[in-house]
Amino acid sequence: MAADRWICLDIGETLIDETRVWSTWASVLGVTPLVLMATMGAEIAAGRSYDSALTRIDPTWPDRMEEKESAYGGFRPDDLYPDALPALDAYRRAGLGVAVIGNQPSSRTAELRAIGVRPDVMAMSDELGVSKPDPAFFAAALHAMGDVPADRVTYVGDRVDNDVIAASEAGLRTIHLRRGPWGLLGPRADGRADAVVDGLLEILDHI
Repeated sequence: MAADRWICLDIGETLIDETRVWSTWASVLGVTPLVLMATMGAEIAAGRSYDSALTRIDPTWPDRMEEKESAYGGFRPDDLYPDALPALDAYRRAGLGVAVIGNQPSSRTAELRAIGVRPDVMAMSDELGVSKPDPAFFAAALHAMGDVPADRVTYVGDRVDNDVIAASEAGLRTIHLRRGPWGLLGPRADGRADAVVDGLLEILDHI
């Protein structure tokens, strides 16, 4: 029987601690992690995104994406937040359908499965052909979950702009996860999310 309610999780700073991602970028761009992360913090607090921080340091950074991916080497088990796998198990025991769908390269699907992330549905934006915050991303996500009605899905993410506001406008329920640079330094949810949590295991209290 199909699940009556679903939880759909973002990836970066929701399941995956991105510290190693940004440390790798710092190395590729020839600055210390402190310099890059301080620049990112300033940009995020000003309501801008990571790309403006990278551009401040090196405007040619998009041309170095392949170099960065090679140095990064994909997701590893120690990149998972400690509550990630226990939370997925808890959601299943509660009878929820579980999806993992976020803005990532298509290669991340196999990488996540290899480190134990095995939800009912998983797809990356590259596989869907559309990225957040485009409303078509959430339409594609709902289709991947079996065309479940939007109000039966709760989208969980760390960013107010890409996750909370965009998913709410698409008709999904939302939970803002306050961790990572966007969750802690970016705009506050200010009543725009159905709930605000500090960890994934808190979410069942709000479903």
